[in-house]
Amino acid sequence: MRTQRIAWLGADEPPDAFPDIDAALADPPGLLAVGGDLSTSRLLYAYRHGIFPWYDEGQAILWWSPDPRCVLEPGEFHVSRRLARSLRVSGFQISFNHCFSRVIGECAAPRRHQRGTWITAGMRAAYEALHGLGWAHSIEVWHEEQLVGGLYGIGMGNVFFGESMFSRTAGASKAAMLALCRELIARGGGLLDCQVVSPHLLTLGAKPIPRTEFRALLDRNCGTGKPVTGWPEGRRRCAAGLDPAQ
Repeated sequence: MRTQRIAWLGADEPPDAFPDIDAALADPPGLLAVGGDLSTSRLLYAYRHGIFPWYDEGQAILWWSPDPRCVLEPGEFHVSRRLARSLRVSGFQISFNHCFSRVIGECAAPRRHQRGTWITAGMRAAYEALHGLGWAHSIEVWHEEQLVGGLYGIGMGNVFFGESMFSRTAGASKAAMLALCRELIARGGGLLDCQVVSPHLLTLGAKPIPRTEFRALLDRNCGTGKPVTGWPEGRRRCAAGLDPAQ
């Protein structure tokens, strides 16, 4: 049996120094490389080629490309009857890119049954830099002027690479996902990358696909290599922008 070796990246190596994603390990599943840095150019190259960073504080940067990949086609977001009823009376308001730093800070906050966070200070700084350049985006959910949920990720062409989400009240993170899916549909469809398969994501309509298929989807949907502009401004009330019946 051939022994698989992990690729080590130096911080001074070029952004495209990653091995091909088919070289990712089977155990741990999807681990592709270790090291490098979180520079804007390396992160953008990574996402465009199906790679993302995920590591704990005190570790070297770990780069992943799992097989299968978990994705959600925006039109297939599943709204249960219970969620639909909840959204109609929630009073939620939705905004885009209104307070990116607060959203990533909430996503990094400690959670029950979880030790620490993988959203390190270095990760936060890197994604805030991407946000400043128009690549990283946040969706916020508000209730009575309080931020109660949201998510953030990278927008590239017709693909949104979801990174993390949070919820301080029931249904808030699902409301953020629904708002994002509606926005992607309005832009012509696209794909929401959910990275790793989980039972929760599967209940929302996500599905696992082979890494080879995911690579082909990126080739078709990642666009021109420029940030996507034209995100909505202001807040949208639930009744106007999140009614599942629309």
